[in-house]
Amino acid sequence: MLAERALTEGKGILRLAPAWVARSFCRPGRRLKLHPDDYFVLGTRGGIDERWFASTTWAENGPGTPEDEGMSYVVAGEDGKDRVLLKEVVDLLGAEVIGEALWNKYHGWAMFSKFFDNAGPLPHHIHHRDVHAARVGAAGKPEMYFFPSQLNNHGGEFPFTFFGFNPETSKEEVLASLRAFPKGDNHILELSRAYKLQPDTGWDVPPGVMHAPGSLCTYEPQFASDVYAMYQSVLMNGQVVGEDLLWKNAPEEELGNYEYLLDVIDWDQNVDPDFHRKHFMRPLPVKPLEEMLAEGYIEEWICYRCAQVCAKRLTVLPGRTVTIRDSAAYGLICIEGHGRLGEWELESPALIRYGALTHDEYFVTEKAARGGVVVSNPSATEPIVMLKHFSENPDLVIKSE
Repeated sequence: MLAERALTEGKGILRLAPAWVARSFCRPGRRLKLHPDDYFVLGTRGGIDERWFASTTWAENGPGTPEDEGMSYVVAGEDGKDRVLLKEVVDLLGAEVIGEALWNKYHGWAMFSKFFDNAGPLPHHIHHRDVHAARVGAAGKPEMYFFPSQLNNHGGEFPFTFFGFNPETSKEEVLASLRAFPKGDNHILELSRAYKLQPDTGWDVPPGVMHAPGSLCTYEPQFASDVYAMYQSVLMNGQVVGEDLLWKNAPEEELGNYEYLLDVIDWDQNVDPDFHRKHFMRPLPVKPLEEMLAEGYIEEWICYRCAQVCAKRLTVLPGRTVTIRDSAAYGLICIEGHGRLGEWELESPALIRYGALTHDEYFVTEKAARGGVVVSNPSATEPIVMLKHFSENPDLVIKSE
């Protein structure tokens, strides 16, 4: 059986193939290390501006979307030609892959992460809370952002993100803006405020919070859901947003009901004057820095304000070999350096062709994570840097204000 063979081959660490996602309403920022000729290889389906990690979630991109869009494949064998969906591996082996706690709670892998790489800003939009998502058979979608320096050699066209609304904003003003959506620019950003994005920092974005993401390449750990609705009708560059996206993931009986769109918004969080203090995130060392440096690495929580998903950044210093233990399964993406990860080669490629395999993405089972993952860095000058995304990790103590 391929799933069991892959698990044995990597001694609990699964090698994953790149999962590319195109969005028809986005423009690639060209920071994903994809070959320049391949960003529009999917033609009318849109430019590739996302790469999904450790995903068992289908990317909902409308009619014509392949049934495995956005879903990670586990690859096995020396040439990597044998492959099986990570979802099938988890469904088949369950707790052996993700651990008893997650399997008993979700009966699946309940998160994914991605790089989102857009040339310009996105529309002011929202991800539904559980109560609204449930009406279309989905789950709510908390997500978090981190902006790695390694993928942000330029800031794109607008490296600022709008969050929520100005504290003095009234519901009547937002409702009027939503009603104006079909009539041209509904000016909803005039009710919001923007924050300058800083590389190597991040933000917590709970469901129900309005946000218009800026143009930094973003690492996004999130719950396993793809629900959203776009509430801004015209972007700063003149791009028009289709009205179908305003009603996306609204129940059929609520189509045309602008009051329902207003109800999707978590009002108190959106007008909170302390939004920055409660949702901005700087990296936090997992233990005293001096202790980690003596052992040859630095590990930090980079996404830590959400109970459903979280993420770490691991830096292994040049010339060092370390053993890293975690209390939960996780996916990882290597964004700098080369070396070994357990039984596997580990390297961050400079250029990737669409459809080609890499050695930069893996999934670590709970047993392997608890037993300790050995990472070796043979370089005399360059660190290994990887980002690790967890569904839930009992090691994390939620930081709240």
